[in-house]
Amino acid sequence: MVNLARFDFVSVRLAVACAQTGSLTGAAREAHLALAAASRRIRELEESLGSPLFERHARGLLPTAAGRVFVKHGLALLQSLEQMDAELADLRQGIARHIRLCASTAAINQFLPPLLARYAALHPQLRVDLEEQVSEAVVATLREGRADLGVFVEGPDVTGLVTQVFRHDELVLVLPRDHALAAGTTPLPFAEALDEDWISLNAGAAMLQKQQQTALAAGKPLRLRMQVRSFDAVCHLVASGLGIAVLPAAAALPIVRAMKLASRPLADDWARRRLIVATPAGLEDAGVASLVSFMVEPSPTAKPPPRKR
Repeated sequence: MVNLARFDFVSVRLAVACAQTGSLTGAAREAHLALAAASRRIRELEESLGSPLFERHARGLLPTAAGRVFVKHGLALLQSLEQMDAELADLRQGIARHIRLCASTAAINQFLPPLLARYAALHPQLRVDLEEQVSEAVVATLREGRADLGVFVEGPDVTGLVTQVFRHDELVLVLPRDHALAAGTTPLPFAEALDEDWISLNAGAAMLQKQQQTALAAGKPLRLRMQVRSFDAVCHLVASGLGIAVLPAAAALPIVRAMKLASRPLADDWARRRLIVATPAGLEDAGVASLVSFMVEPSPTAKPPPRKR
């Protein structure tokens, strides 16, 4: 068992900097330490751990296997400390609570920004920290306790979570304006477009999973050409003629108009989706409950009541 009390966070930060820069001199400069002091700290750190963290070369430092493990966890530790410092600073400024919200791209692009802005105005003592992930990753983040609540497209296994319906959306085809499929206006079954090249979001996105399932049922491959992280990037690739895509209508149509693309409804039942808001089962937190209630209220577009002066 490593004796964690034998090294401090300056040494951890120094070791991380050594791995990032490959140079003890550069790391010492970042840590505001003399070179001799930095060298001594790394040596003492290695003695405490019982393993060398770096291989010394004429051109600098290279992390050993133990060094890579240490740096990975050391970086996470330093990030946690910085987050703790920021939250303590917020407490001194009257912000009583940080709520960690993890949400899918569909939720962020279509619904969350105005809701979170209204909530922040009504509850200035609470701060919502938002992280974007694909739907599968949102659920995993909730299960691992790294978020207080999540919003994602219905589909992933929600065992161990408390869920409510957040919103509904509809998927459409996004195509170049001169594409053959853009000539029609009636809803098109997705299977009839499987001969096309496709642009999609990254693995784990709910849309991509439905596309893959439909292709499998039709006995055809999904010709997935490119995967990106944002709706804007998808549309830029479609506009360049590299493929076609499926995107949520509310988020895609403004981009489609701006880029002079075309859209067409999908006939498949899975094109009409529910977005879910979820919290870990057993979580009892008044701030989180307040935010969930606000998000699922019947009239999300209604103006908030005037604040008391």
